Amino acid sequence: MTIEPTCIWDVQALLGEGVLWDARGPWVWFVDIKGKRILRCAPDGSDRRTWPAPGQVSFIVPESGGGMVCSLDDGLYRFLPESGDFVPLAKVESDLEHNRFNDGHVDAQGALWFGSMHDAEEAASGALYRFDGTYVRTMDDGYIITNGPAVSPDGGTLYHTDTLDKRVYAFDVAPDGALSNKRVFIEIADGGYPDGMAVDADGHLWVATFGGWRIDRFDAQGRKGGEVRFPCANVTKLAFGGDDLRTVYATTARKGLSPDELAAQPLAGGLFTFRLDVAGLPQHALRLQQ
Repeated sequence: MTIEPTCIWDVQALLGEGVLWDARGPWVWFVDIKGKRILRCAPDGSDRRTWPAPGQVSFIVPESGGGMVCSLDDGLYRFLPESGDFVPLAKVESDLEHNRFNDGHVDAQGALWFGSMHDAEEAASGALYRFDGTYVRTMDDGYIITNGPAVSPDGGTLYHTDTLDKRVYAFDVAPDGALSNKRVFIEIADGGYPDGMAVDADGHLWVATFGGWRIDRFDAQGRKGGEVRFPCANVTKLAFGGDDLRTVYATTARKGLSPDELAAQPLAGGLFTFRLDVAGLPQHALRLQQ
């Protein structure tokens, strides 16, 4: 693919993550995990807003009541943009002080899939969770770094990343959210670590690579069909947006780069965008049970 991503916000995020398209604005939301901040801008990168977070905020998603939900160090919180307040929603891993949360994704049923990880990236203390708006359930465990939950267009397959093992797994998803038939879907062998993901309307899986300078595209059989190269090494997450869902937004990170590498990658940590000839799937909202 001859595509050149454009940086629309040189925000210099330490660990940019969690980018999503919010058609209600329309806005592009994302987070800086290590910078402990939530960020939002217009589709062209203008009208920028930044909110400080009281901990490491790893993802933010819309909820069906019109608000936003995010993760902090000890669980899930409602985030109130008007005041900047964080209201506790569900405690998760509040007793695991060495863990933090990472990526999150809302499926078409309005359930939130999200993962945790060992903050020092050493112990296999991370897990994959599902929050149905009432209860948080552990769906899989034994990960050092979980990443990139994403769901196929028909809702029958969940993709989930084991970043340090350089593997993306696929699971069968039952109507009640139960997982089965865990299997290796892809293994990244050509540099970098698989990070955040998104699925397009044709069922292709797009995988950001941390340290790999690119986003890879795989078909439903796990065959690589192309890549989009970036001017910085650490690409962390992508989301489809715009009126036709053909505009991609991607976060990047400065984390782990030396001073010389940062000098050579001045846009590292920026928010990027590019266009595709295939549409993505719409962003769903978390359905909170009242």
